[in-house]
Amino acid sequence: MISKQNDLFIGCMCAFLCEALFGLSYIFTKQATAGASVLALLGWRFLIAMLCMHICVVFHIVSIDLKKKNIKPLLIIAFFSPLTYFIGEAIGISKTTASESGVFLACIPISALLASTFILHKKPTARQITGILTTFLGILVTVFAVGMSTSLSAVGYVFLSIAVTSYAFYSIFVERASAFTGAEITYVMLILNLSKGAAKNTNSERYPL
Repeated sequence: MISKQNDLFIGCMCAFLCEALFGLSYIFTKQATAGASVLALLGWRFLIAMLCMHICVVFHIVSIDLKKKNIKPLLIIAFFSPLTYFIGEAIGISKTTASESGVFLACIPISALLASTFILHKKPTARQITGILTTFLGILVTVFAVGMSTSLSAVGYVFLSIAVTSYAFYSIFVERASAFTGAEITYVMLILNLSKGAAKNTNSERYPL
């Protein structure tokens, strides 16, 4: 019983830290895209993430075993995230205000829940619905309390919508990839997108957005 409570506490703290970093990343992305192209930012982002992940693998902090495993499901996952999601997120944030992007990206849990309901046919529990709606309303209250500013950028709205939709499909295909661990999924995602990010990084130096 105590072990389960400890696991629950650790899980909650990890989830809180993850969401805090995720939220702060929007601010850093907005600031970074003011001085660098979106694709250059993504290229460096994937490179640093891959190096950190590889260090964990080398020192056996995480275990990766892809022998005799069909990585085709991971190709689909990598397409939706980080490739499509982060491109949509970065361009969307750069073209809109912080409050607008915050509201759009706050819809991710809702879109993921809808995708799970209609594609995986998993009926959401009342607790899940309550938690997601509470979080979404909290973000709306926070945004409007500090003053909602608008950019009226159609391009920004389209890319933010792409990001939200991509993450919803990503969550679906991750759940289907039960043959892989979380570390294996992350490792392959970074490898696949690092090569793409590096190529786009080179092109972005020639043709910056």
